[in-house]
Amino acid sequence: MPASPQNKWGSTTARFLLAVLAIHNFHYTLGNDIIVHKDQPKRSKQDWDPSSSLHPLRRTKRRWVITTIELEEESRGPFPKMIGELFNKASQNTSIKYSISGPGVDEFPEYGLFSIEDDARGLVYVHHSIDRERMPSFPIRFDVHNRKTGAILDNSLFFNIQIKDINDNAPEFLQKEFYINIKENHNKKEPVFKVIAVDKDQEDTANSEVVFCLVSQTPELKPPLFTIDSTSGLIYITQCLDYETNRNFRLVIRASDRGSPSLSSTATINISMEDSNNNLPVFTQENYYADVPEGKTKDKILHLKVEDKDSPNTPAWRAEYTIKKGNEKGNFAIVTDPKTNEGVLSIIKPLVYSTPSERRLLIVVKNEESFFICQRGFVNMNGSPQLPEVSVSINITDENNAPQFNPPILKLSQQEGVMSGTKLVQYEAQDPDTGRHKIKYKVVSDPAGWVTIDENSGIVTAAKTLDRESPFVNNNTYTIVIHATDDGFPPLTGTGTIQLYLSDLNDNAPMLVTTSLTICEGNEMGPFHIEAEDKDSYPYTEPFMFQLEDALEGTEKLWRLGKSTDNAVELFILQRLPPGEYFVPFLIRDLQGFSRQETLDLQVCSCPNGVTCEQHYSLKNVSLSLSGGAVGIIMVAFLLLSLGLAFLLCSCISEAKEAPTFIPYEAGNQSLIHYNEESEHVLNVPDSGNQGTASSVYEKIAKEKQQALKNISAVMQMNSIENQQHPNGNVTSPFNIIKAWTQVR
Repeated sequence: MPASPQNKWGSTTARFLLAVLAIHNFHYTLGNDIIVHKDQPKRSKQDWDPSSSLHPLRRTKRRWVITTIELEEESRGPFPKMIGELFNKASQNTSIKYSISGPGVDEFPEYGLFSIEDDARGLVYVHHSIDRERMPSFPIRFDVHNRKTGAILDNSLFFNIQIKDINDNAPEFLQKEFYINIKENHNKKEPVFKVIAVDKDQEDTANSEVVFCLVSQTPELKPPLFTIDSTSGLIYITQCLDYETNRNFRLVIRASDRGSPSLSSTATINISMEDSNNNLPVFTQENYYADVPEGKTKDKILHLKVEDKDSPNTPAWRAEYTIKKGNEKGNFAIVTDPKTNEGVLSIIKPLVYSTPSERRLLIVVKNEESFFICQRGFVNMNGSPQLPEVSVSINITDENNAPQFNPPILKLSQQEGVMSGTKLVQYEAQDPDTGRHKIKYKVVSDPAGWVTIDENSGIVTAAKTLDRESPFVNNNTYTIVIHATDDGFPPLTGTGTIQLYLSDLNDNAPMLVTTSLTICEGNEMGPFHIEAEDKDSYPYTEPFMFQLEDALEGTEKLWRLGKSTDNAVELFILQRLPPGEYFVPFLIRDLQGFSRQETLDLQVCSCPNGVTCEQHYSLKNVSLSLSGGAVGIIMVAFLLLSLGLAFLLCSCISEAKEAPTFIPYEAGNQSLIHYNEESEHVLNVPDSGNQGTASSVYEKIAKEKQQALKNISAVMQMNSIENQQHPNGNVTSPFNIIKAWTQVR
C-alpha cells in the first residue's frame, strides 16, 4: 500500500530540497535538460535507504529526476518494497501522473514485478525477490502524462534496473561421476583428463571464479599418483603407471568459488588403466628342430611358444614373429596363432635337397604394440631393446623327384615333306635328385603317328612324311607329348611337349572347290562362278590362273572364261545345250605355276518350274501294293521273257569275227558326251551262226538260268526282311532281280 499523507513529501518540500541540493551538494549536468543529483534523501512507508544516489539517465528536452534504483537478488523484503522515486519538471505547472512499462511490468519475463503505486508522486515498488541468474537486468520505461487528457508531456525515460549479484550458486560439474580409460604408457606431460565446473553467478566476479583441488585418491599412494591444476582443472600423473601394481583409481575433485562465503561442489572420477607393452615375450625353448621332405610344401611344421606378462589378447600381449636369417629364398613363412599366441612355421616353397641337408633359421619375436620403459618417471617409447630370438634347425630329407624336361615346352621348326627316318631332335630330361636315376622316354601323344623316340637317348625320329596340310596340324603347329620316367621309388614321370612348326612346301596343286554343277535347260548362258582352292599357304597358293583345256575337240565353241579373282573365275556357255551331262576341262595354276587338270561335271536338266530339275520316272520310286508272292510271279515271268529274248538274240548273232559287236560314238560328238543312247545297228547284224553253235549257246543259257534262279531266290529272301518295315507292304523291285541275273553274266 502507498505511504500515508503525513509521511509523504509535499511538492513545496520537494522543490526546496532540489534547490538546496543544487546549491550545497555537488551536481553535474547532461546538456541543458537533465539534472541528476546524488544523496537525496527519500521517504517511504517502507525502509528507505538514504545512501541511494541519483545517476544520469538520458538526455531529454525536459528534466527528469530519479533516485538510483539498485536491487539485490534474493532480497527478503518486506514486499512491496519501494526502490525509487521519479520527478519531472512538468509537475510544477500541470496536474500529472506517472506510468511504467516494459519487462517485469507488462512484458516478459514476468508481469507485475514492478509498479508505480502513487502515480502522482512517482514512487517505484518491487513486489517480490528476484533471481539474477534468471534476469540480470530490466530495461524499464517511464512516462509523464497530463492527468486530465492522458497526453504524454515529456520524452520517455528509459532506465535499466540492474540486479546486484550475491553468491548464491556453487560451481557445478558437467556430471557428478566420470569414467575414463588411461593407457599404462601415458606420458606425465600430457593431461589425463580435464574437469569443468560452471558457476551461474555474475561473470568475472569472485562469485563465479572457480578453483579446483584434489580431495582424495584411492588407493592412496605416496607420493600421490595424480595431481590437478587448480585453475584449468587439468589432471596429470606424477610418475609412470604400472598396470601390474594398480589398475583402477578413484579421484574426488572439489570445485569452489571465491565468493563470500565460498560455495563448492564435488565430482568423482573413476580411472581404469589399460595395459601397455612393458613386458617383452620370451621363448619357452632355446632351440627347435624339424625334419621336412624336399620338394613339398607343408603347413605347421613347428609351433614356437612364448610367454608374456602383459594382459592376454591385447596388442601388448599379441606376438609378431619374423624370420631374421635363413629364409633368403622365401621357402618359409611364420604366422601367429590368434588363440595360443604361438608362432606357426610353414614351408610355402619346396626345398631342394643338397649337401649339407640342414637349414638354420633365426626367428625373433616382438609385440604388436611398441615396447616402452619408464626412465626417471618418464615413459620412453624410443628405446630399442634386444628382441628375444630362437634358433630353428630344419633337416631336409631326400625324396624321389620326377625328371624335368628343359625346356618343358620345346619349340621346333621343320619343313614339311621330311621323310621317314629323319632325326628331328634329342629331347632329354634331367633328374633333379642327388642320386641320379635311369630315365626312359615314351611318346604319349602323337595324333598322326609321325614320330618315334629312342627310350634311352630321347632322340625323336620321323616315322612318316610330315605334311603341313594334315588335319592334325593346327596353325602350322603339330604337338607331340613325351614322358620321361625314372626308376626311383616310387617311379615318377615328367612331361615334355614338342611344338613342331612345319613350314610349307608347294606340294599341293589347286583344285576345284566343287566339281559338279547342275543348271536348268535354257539358263545355261551364265556366267557361272567357279571357285578353286589350294591347301598350301602363301606364296604357294592364290591368286590362281584359270584356263580351259583343249584336250576335247570343240572346247572353244562350247565354253569361255570371263573375269577372274584370286580364287575364282567366270564360266560362260556359248551354246544352248540339250539335257544331258557334259564335262568342262580346266587347267589351274597357283602363284608358283604348279598346276592341276580339273574337270567340272556339268548337268543340264529340264526344269518345268524354271528352278527345280524334273524328277525322272523310275520303277524303284513306285510303291506297289502287291503281296510278295504276286511280285515274285511277275518277276519270274519277266525273267523268262528276258531269257527268250536273249536266246533269240544269240541265235541271230553270227560267230564270224568280222561281224561288228560294238559301235563307238561318232567323233562329231566331240566333248558333248551323251549317255543312255542305244545302238541302231545291233539288230542289223546278219546271222552267220550254225546249229552246233546254237546248241552250245542253249547249254550256256540253261546254266545261267539255274544260277539266276538261285540269285533271285536269295534276293527275294533278303527283300522279304527289308519289306517288313516298308509302309506299303512287301515290295520287291524288278531291278533287284535284274541285278541278280546280271551277276552271273
